[in-house]
Amino acid sequence: MRALWFIALFAVLGASFSSGQQAAPSVPPKSDSQPARVKVYTVGPGVIAPVLYPLNVTNISAGKCKKKVDGKVVFSVLVDETGMPRNIMFLQPRGWELDKLALQIVVADRFKPGTLDGIPVVVGQSVVLDLQTCVDEKKDNAGNKIDQLRLRSQPVQNLSALPKPLEEAVLTPIGLSLEDIYIAASPYYRIGGEVSAPVVLYSPEAEFTDEARRANYDGVCLITLIVDIYGIPQNVRIVKPLGYGLSEKAIEAVSRYRFKPAMKNGEPVPVMVNVEVNFRLYRNL
Repeated sequence: MRALWFIALFAVLGASFSSGQQAAPSVPPKSDSQPARVKVYTVGPGVIAPVLYPLNVTNISAGKCKKKVDGKVVFSVLVDETGMPRNIMFLQPRGWELDKLALQIVVADRFKPGTLDGIPVVVGQSVVLDLQTCVDEKKDNAGNKIDQLRLRSQPVQNLSALPKPLEEAVLTPIGLSLEDIYIAASPYYRIGGEVSAPVVLYSPEAEFTDEARRANYDGVCLITLIVDIYGIPQNVRIVKPLGYGLSEKAIEAVSRYRFKPAMKNGEPVPVMVNVEVNFRLYRNL
């Protein structure tokens, strides 16, 4: 299957504000010290909701599409006192590259912060992104054909209260680079003790290949991966392979998994996990 690329929106997103925030390290450092916890407010009496600044995506084309891909992706977000989105997590993923495009947009969002009696505070919100995209066929620098996902229209975003409000949280660092996280979610943590396991939100079944069916071949493929702080699989690798193209189908399916990320002392952290993908043929007895 041909790899699907999506347009890097950081080069084309603009909003009607300026920010003096300094970039934090691209991955969270390991530390034995207890991170600072902050109170998270819910919109209600005295608490005013954050306001999303207009976001203008300039790289939009109305040309022909090889395939149209539309859908809604829902995140939970903590908007901090400066209007930055923090602790971004999937609530309703799509399990496709649309998720990563939506994540880029939310990371680039900026807000007028929410307030408590006029004072900026951390407010939890859900963000619903309605995206209309197009799959185009392009050529990379080596001349190979690739599929590229682009927007056909401006993304529509709506804010509402979190379905399960938080009382407090540890905020993720500002300035995390999605590009760095996609390349390697390291350093990572091991599950156990203060580190909780990630929770699967979406796990599509792997498909059999025709070759495996004809050969009456099945088995278990063991895969290792890192679940990053957004709940997206990174560094997906085969530990125990299967033949007849089943290893490739296993990687394809697991790469589409979406998780609620692992947590350490209330902060989302990357962890390494193993996944067994079971290919089983049901034979007549």
